[in-house]
Amino acid sequence: MVGSVNAPEKQSAFEATLDLWPIGNCHVSGLIDARGALVWGCVPRVDGDPVFCSLLNGDRRDSGIWRFELEGQVSSTQSYIRNTPILVTRLEAEDGSIAEVLDFCPRFEGKGRMYRPVAYGRILRPIAGNPRVRVILNPMKNYGAEPAGTTHGTNHIRYLVGRQAMRLSTDAPVGYVLEQRTFRLEGDTHFFLGPDEPFVGNLREEIRRMEQSTRSYWQRWVRGLATPFEWQDEVIRCAITLKLCQHEETGAIVAALTTSIPEAAHSERNWDYRYCWIRDSYYTVQALNRLGALDVLEKYLGYLRNIVDSAKGGQIQPLYSVMGESELDETTAAHLAGYRGMGPVRRGNAAYKQIQHDCYGQIVLPTVQGFLDKRLLRIADDHDFQSLEEVGEMAWKMHDQPDAGLWEFRTRQEVHTYSAVMSWAACDRLASTAGLLDKPDRAKYWRERADAIRKTIEDNAWVEADGNGHDGHYKASFQSDYLDASLLQMIDLRFLKPDDPRFQSTFAAIEKELRRGEHMLRYAAEDDFGAPETAFNVCTFWLIEALHLAGRSEEAHGLFCTMLGHTTGSGMLSEDLDWETGELWGNFPQTYSLVGIINCAGLLSKPWSEIR
Repeated sequence: MVGSVNAPEKQSAFEATLDLWPIGNCHVSGLIDARGALVWGCVPRVDGDPVFCSLLNGDRRDSGIWRFELEGQVSSTQSYIRNTPILVTRLEAEDGSIAEVLDFCPRFEGKGRMYRPVAYGRILRPIAGNPRVRVILNPMKNYGAEPAGTTHGTNHIRYLVGRQAMRLSTDAPVGYVLEQRTFRLEGDTHFFLGPDEPFVGNLREEIRRMEQSTRSYWQRWVRGLATPFEWQDEVIRCAITLKLCQHEETGAIVAALTTSIPEAAHSERNWDYRYCWIRDSYYTVQALNRLGALDVLEKYLGYLRNIVDSAKGGQIQPLYSVMGESELDETTAAHLAGYRGMGPVRRGNAAYKQIQHDCYGQIVLPTVQGFLDKRLLRIADDHDFQSLEEVGEMAWKMHDQPDAGLWEFRTRQEVHTYSAVMSWAACDRLASTAGLLDKPDRAKYWRERADAIRKTIEDNAWVEADGNGHDGHYKASFQSDYLDASLLQMIDLRFLKPDDPRFQSTFAAIEKELRRGEHMLRYAAEDDFGAPETAFNVCTFWLIEALHLAGRSEEAHGLFCTMLGHTTGSGMLSEDLDWETGELWGNFPQTYSLVGIINCAGLLSKPWSEIR
């Protein structure tokens, strides 16, 4: 019998927030809210149908959710098992009863390959008293258009979420789950929502084995990280989450796990970030590489090689799907109200049509490591260098051409300084790598091009002092004299040194123009949607780096600690932050922001040599 489980809608005063806890296995992911509810999760992968869409379902919070309702619940507390993305939520009732939920997505090695199914494992345990619980499991389909239909057997329920059903295997009473009836929890109860195939083996033993194997995998992975001495917990948590943002099957890294969390209230700056931006991924692998997480880099380099091959020496898009798909048409999901009702909810991202010339540098910079790092399983060869030179040729060709810039302006194009500097970096690194590979002719070739781009930037992006108290500075584009925070990256890209007077005067101008107390804007000028209303978190971390390099380390340290104070209970940050209220906005968890935590911790921490 095929039917539809759709319990009467329960209106909840529990407002959606970004106090969320990511779980995942590098194929599928989920976000757990403060009540222990799975409120966001897409299948069959991160950019798929959000069968758990409660986070973006407005007032219809119990549609697209999986939660355990403890009768008489008065509080909940949450924590990760150390050095893993396995989450424990403790639910307490007014009568003293306590139940505990353990959440994980299986990930471990077996039979010569990584087991990472499209599956969520949950273990519900009685801890104290006589807890009575109700299972609310209401997956949706077609971006919230309708509840998933069901069929069921003795020990399972099939949820018809799409072309392939998902099967819940459980030792809980199936009738109670289907009818969402409250029952006494008298022993550990196990739930495995995964592929539509019979569960092999003893459910209790297999789920516990999966959890233990998953725990062991992550703790061994963390053990290989080269963390700074200070802020180890914060860095480890960010590193784990960045790894969760990689779609390991292809190596792609998504910018965030969500779509359409607005950058500011009612701003309609609602974008789908479940795709692989070449720029964001560059920063992610750069941060993880500093921690020695070469597995993420290796997988990503494979993804890049496929992107470059497909481009056939032509233009590289700013972003692609995790499978390398180039067309990401942007539409809206009419049946989802949006985060706190603030639609639209978008699927796809029209930025794939944009011209963003910084992407060429962001392909070259991580890729050159593939020729030089002897730790890698695959060392790049001469054929790879020739392919990379094709990317360099595009950087050279486009370095002085207009683009949408890294902030992806939708209604105007200029020659953006950041894009030009990235093109310079592409040619500069190709020259350096050619020299190390004993290719003197190619080194000379690329050095001449890097020098030519540098001259173009100096001639077109520098504004001389005006004699009225305004020192000279670099501007955000060749055509317009405004400032943006990306100019601070000229140090990280090695275009300038920290003690260069031109950088110092540019930093002073940016700080005066864009700093808002303890936070930093991307830019202050109006864009396609008006003036920015929130600070951009990674720009605040760029400010912290610049303060440290300018000799203001004490101030940088204090500002970094302030930013850590804005993280969620899970240690995460989203893209944006209201600099007046401190509230987080934008897609979550944002890789840019987590990269900022890792980079600043490494820069500001006291060295291990002072401790050992």
